[in-house]
Amino acid sequence: MQQGLDITLFGMGIVFTFLLLLVICTTVMSRVMTRYFPEPEPAAAPSPAPTSQSDAGNQRLRKIIEAAIEQHRNRRK
Repeated sequence: MQQGLDITLFGMGIVFTFLLLLVICTTVMSRVMTRYFPEPEPAAAPSPAPTSQSDAGNQRLRKIIEAAIEQHRNRRK
């Protein structure tokens, strides 16, 4: 019984250590990639001029959403 418990704890310890190292390595690689190889900024396509009141409201809402996304991305850095 004691030997089975020892082998179980040893195996679980190895798996836990491996998973911990995997998480650490993945985090480090992610930070290296985002720091040295950032995603290129997409080129903004010219948007057509709004033709009606509804289009103007949609354009304003779109600009507000884009500003919120940009602010969120800047906070993450």
